[in-house]
Amino acid sequence: MERREVAAVLAYIGRLDPRSIRTAPGEARDQLAQWHELLHDVPFATNHGWDVREAIRAHVLDSPYPILPVDVAREWRRYRRARLDRHTDPTPTADPDDLAAWRAELLGTRQAVATGAVAPSTHRQITSSDPHSDVEARLRAVGSCIPPAVRADLVGYRPARAAREATIAEGRPDALSVPCQWCHADRGESCRSRRVGPDGRARGSAPRATPHPTRLDLAAAKLTRQGAV
Repeated sequence: MERREVAAVLAYIGRLDPRSIRTAPGEARDQLAQWHELLHDVPFATNHGWDVREAIRAHVLDSPYPILPVDVAREWRRYRRARLDRHTDPTPTADPDDLAAWRAELLGTRQAVATGAVAPSTHRQITSSDPHSDVEARLRAVGSCIPPAVRADLVGYRPARAAREATIAEGRPDALSVPCQWCHADRGESCRSRRVGPDGRARGSAPRATPHPTRLDLAAAKLTRQGAV
């Protein structure tokens, strides 16, 4: 805050709590200098939740003691920490090979969030927002989030996924695209072999290497309907 903003803050405090008013010229000047020294880096208000008047009013209502400049400064620090705790550092749009630009954008975003210039980017916003235009262009060029060479190297580590991708590429029914009515596996989950004991309760639920035949029939029927549309 500038000196004139600090003076406005002191005038506001004086209206709420007359005990803080200084009438002598020297005392008023010293009070203004003290408050400005501690609050020069504290904004008067931001677009995202901070207003120094709200902090002052809350202190007057909650505390029997006169407010001090350190009370306002500490409240501002708590506000900054709370915002940064909610921030999740979205991926910068700068070229990751340009470390200086990458770091500058990352620190600039954090500083904007800490000072209340922009809202924190929460984890949900990162995952649900649209990808950056550069990312969309790269996906269109590659055709997948995983390049073909990397996908080929991963075949030995995830054979079930590789077999499913091969099935889809060949135009055959994808059993995991529909839920299984036999073992009640959801879409995308493998079928399970359920053993039932003499009392009628399930004793095991081991994953199956192959889907149940009824699930394959449902996937084939779905593929047929899609082809007829």
